[in-house]
Amino acid sequence: MSNSLKYARDVIHAEISGLTALADSLDESFMTAVDLILKAQNYLIVVGVGKSGHIGQKIAASFASTGTYSFFMHPTEASHGDLGMVKDGSVILAISNSGESRELRDVLQYAQRNNIAVIGITKDPCSTLAQFSQTILRLPATAEACPNGIAPTTSTTNTLALGDALVVATMIARGFTIEDFGKRHPGGKIGMRLQTVEEWLAMHPKNTPSITLDTAIDEVVTIISKGGQGCAAVMNGSQMAGIITDGDLRRAMDEDFLKKTAKDVMTTSPFTLSTSMRISHVIDAFTKKRISNAFIVKDGRPLGVIDMKSLLEEGYL
Repeated sequence: MSNSLKYARDVIHAEISGLTALADSLDESFMTAVDLILKAQNYLIVVGVGKSGHIGQKIAASFASTGTYSFFMHPTEASHGDLGMVKDGSVILAISNSGESRELRDVLQYAQRNNIAVIGITKDPCSTLAQFSQTILRLPATAEACPNGIAPTTSTTNTLALGDALVVATMIARGFTIEDFGKRHPGGKIGMRLQTVEEWLAMHPKNTPSITLDTAIDEVVTIISKGGQGCAAVMNGSQMAGIITDGDLRRAMDEDFLKKTAKDVMTTSPFTLSTSMRISHVIDAFTKKRISNAFIVKDGRPLGVIDMKSLLEEGYL
């Protein structure tokens, strides 16, 4: 147990060395692979078995979320009918450290018979996989971090990093934006923060507590309290003239407080939200301006209100 920390550091240093060797080994074949993926008329299909298959599933998922139509196909299932999923114009990304995984052979032969381009990721440039590939992304001949030199460790780290490099290079070449990512990733905190205000508004009641310029202050207090969002829009006809927040009410309290109307205490030209803003920008603005709520406004009319309390309760923060 006392040597566990040393072993852990040795593994990490070994894998760092492997990644350095991988970065140094990249050449024009990488550019060819990116070009094949970009020109694919159908899906990028990732195949691999064992640990390579696990890594392949992650690579396929990353491609799919960043603008490249992609899925993972298990080679064994492919041999039992799933080859029917390989349409003309597809590209296969085949992963095998040795390049001799027998489960891949049916896939490779099918690709050859049907003029399906294959990108091979392997350590052996003379392997069966390499012979069936239009371009080879060669893994460096670095030792596994496993003390027996057997368990896939450094090789799988290199494969994962190489897959990430392909994903990012392809994503940049496509001009894939953060908005594009948000459309494909609506779940989790990342997806929630990438929502637009318009998307947020569609999922929430159009709660727009409002008053007029001449609304008496006691009624203002009642409306803000019932609204539960700490503010109310002050309307001048159909247009928003200002906002009153809990803070505005506190600052306005004096001996004449109950004689006042909305126009006496409102904030004119308040910070407002547009429907095209991302929720992450809303949160950043709230933090920077030290405010806790703001109205969504379009053409001078309030559409709704977002407040920090609701964002916190719903998991946006």
